[in-house]
Amino acid sequence: MIGSRIAAVGHYQPARVLTNEDLAGMVDTSDAWITSRVGIRTRHIAGPDEPVDELAAYAAAKALAAAGRTPAEIDLVLVATSTAIDRSPNMAARVAARLGMPGPAVMDINVVCAGFTHALATADHAVRAGGANRVLVVGADKMSEVTDWTDRSTCVLVGDGAGAAVVEACAPEGEAGIGPVLWGSVPTMGHAVRIEGTPPRFAQEGQSVYRWATTQLPVVARRACEQAGLAPADLAAVVLHQANLRIIEPLAQRIGAVNAVVARDVTESGNTSAASIPLAFSKLVERGDVTSGDPVLLFGFGGNLSYAGQVVRCP
Repeated sequence: MIGSRIAAVGHYQPARVLTNEDLAGMVDTSDAWITSRVGIRTRHIAGPDEPVDELAAYAAAKALAAAGRTPAEIDLVLVATSTAIDRSPNMAARVAARLGMPGPAVMDINVVCAGFTHALATADHAVRAGGANRVLVVGADKMSEVTDWTDRSTCVLVGDGAGAAVVEACAPEGEAGIGPVLWGSVPTMGHAVRIEGTPPRFAQEGQSVYRWATTQLPVVARRACEQAGLAPADLAAVVLHQANLRIIEPLAQRIGAVNAVVARDVTESGNTSAASIPLAFSKLVERGDVTSGDPVLLFGFGGNLSYAGQVVRCP
């Protein structure tokens, strides 16, 4: 039997920073209104000449460099995104082409804000089943492209970016393992978070998402810890989907991770959908807030009212 581990992570954000003060000049809002309701102060916004696959490729290249691997060593590329405008070639193929990969399997995974944790579980399963030895997993979204910038209820939330992880085979007892995933959804409530229409536009029922996330998800996250053989108090860090500080803080508290660093990247990056978890996780690693071997809960939730979480060992 073999297991899998995260060998390295990386992230990328566009250079342009949009502040709350900038938004106040675009719509009827203010810095005080935004920070009191969602905790966001800045977000990074990609330009028209910065497509999703470019953001993804930059993050992927950093993860590969950190892992000491070349693009040719990757045999499966998984890209979690919900903002791919074209249907084919898919985002994974575009990323593989940008990185000069000779012939990996390429798949996109669209589970919106829970996309990265779904993709990470898929990579883990592929490695354990013998279908891949080394997997590049990327979460990347350009939410600015699907946002109505005249709607103050949504435009204050979003940002663009990408995060990536290199997943490799290891012995089951390896220190940097990926724990069992706990995942699911509430399909009848799929309308609560939407990217629909022509052109596609992001919309959500904020109160419905808040109530679901803060009341229903803590028990699910605790079960993900149990499946990994850990108590929440054993966690070194918790990286939740960076949707809203008013969701992140009570959810982390109700999980019971009393000794954990809680990622709050939403304050500087906004909601970057599938990119939010690998982006926040990579920053924790880069800053040294977590160290190699530390147990970290990654927990995605959102569109489709879907969720997926697993405990991983920090690379």
